[in-house]
Amino acid sequence: MNSRAPNLVRRLFVAASLLLIPAGAWAHHGWSSYDSERTLELKGSIQSSQYQQPHGTLKLAVDKQTWLVVLAPPTRMKARGLEPAMLKPGTEATVVGYPHRKTELELRAERISVAGKTVKLR
Repeated sequence: MNSRAPNLVRRLFVAASLLLIPAGAWAHHGWSSYDSERTLELKGSIQSSQYQQPHGTLKLAVDKQTWLVVLAPPTRMKARGLEPAMLKPGTEATVVGYPHRKTELELRAERISVAGKTVKLR
């Protein structure tokens, strides 16, 4: 058997892994995209939610507009008492957070109040 084959496979694997790192970093945006100098409070009805990695999201109907609200990672939300069932469509919620600098109607949530409970997300 050629002794170079395992070494070549190892090198190809390392090269392919290094190529995937920028894709993963690009997929998860940085928090600098949000204006931490402006705090907004949104009150509305949850239209939909996703309780998934890298962070949860919900769509919040506020004054005939739909906001995309970026939440915390599911592990943090669960640890702080925000269960997926609390984010079901039709539930009233209040979210406080920072608006996106470029994308209209997007907010990074710092805390959420739902079902009589306020949960700090950051």
